[in-house]
Amino acid sequence: MNLKELAALLDLSTTTVSRALNGYPEVSVATRERVVAAARRHGYAPNQVAKRLATGRTLAIGHVIPLARHQMINPLFAEFISGAGETYSIAGYDMIASVVPEAEETEAYRTMIAQRKVDGILVHTPRLLDTRIDLLRDLGLPFLAHGRDSRPERDYCWIDINNRRAFLRATDLLLDLGHRRIGFLNGMEHLHFAQRRRSGHVAALSARGIEPDPALMAHDEMTESYGYESVFRMLSLPDPPTAFLASSIITAFGALRAVSELGLRLGADISILTHDDDLSHMPNSGAVPLFTATRSSIRAAGRRAAEMLIALIERPETAPRSELWEVDLTVGRSTGPRN
Repeated sequence: MNLKELAALLDLSTTTVSRALNGYPEVSVATRERVVAAARRHGYAPNQVAKRLATGRTLAIGHVIPLARHQMINPLFAEFISGAGETYSIAGYDMIASVVPEAEETEAYRTMIAQRKVDGILVHTPRLLDTRIDLLRDLGLPFLAHGRDSRPERDYCWIDINNRRAFLRATDLLLDLGHRRIGFLNGMEHLHFAQRRRSGHVAALSARGIEPDPALMAHDEMTESYGYESVFRMLSLPDPPTAFLASSIITAFGALRAVSELGLRLGADISILTHDDDLSHMPNSGAVPLFTATRSSIRAAGRRAAEMLIALIERPETAPRSELWEVDLTVGRSTGPRN
């Protein structure tokens, strides 16, 4: 199927379909989603050879993945890449991933740009003051960060969720249920999203006159075993928590395993509230979901990040430079009033 046939099928002009596939802001969200869904359903892909010749671009997006303990080569990362990959494919772009030792990350960016392998770069999981942002800005290639660092947000392009507000709301819900001892299972706190989550949690506690207890705060890679071990440790304290707030549904499943092994009833003896990235292979679904959760789709974030970066490459003067998403708060079976 070619562009003209796809446009005829949708009863739209070829210009509208082309603009929708390339993320132009003047195309409504509903129209863009309709066009993208039809393109995916009918296997439409643009002629990449012709587009490369016409534009002089590589039609490729770069991802540099350092082999570090904290790097999200896990279900969350895979879900984000799946969403981004869908958008790349429909827009006629390839994805080039360079997996390197952490010490070689900077050189990988320089090589990718010097060899003209890519038209843009997507940066994952910004740190507090991320030197990658300075490097890419100096090298002059379009880039977009999935998340933010601690510099002024106008200085670079990004997409993020409102982590601070999400965790403030989550903590408020547990406090409204009467919980005053809340175990906080955060991500790695040299990453900026984790700092924002801690800030929201602490702000909610402080607003109720509750002094944050360091013994109830943990931060590490967001794995199942981390959740399991942290909950066991905190529940052995002289004054244990009655609720837990987890930064990932993967960590929450570890917390649930510990609670079950200790013979405690979820939502009655112990409450667990989690951030849930709406993973396709680990759904928190049903008429009443298992976990009470602040919810966002990381696959949708991957799709939108790719759209924004492609727009930045193809029309930098009008492309959206940032988006901040609010999250949903869904009540499930994992929370209840403090006993």
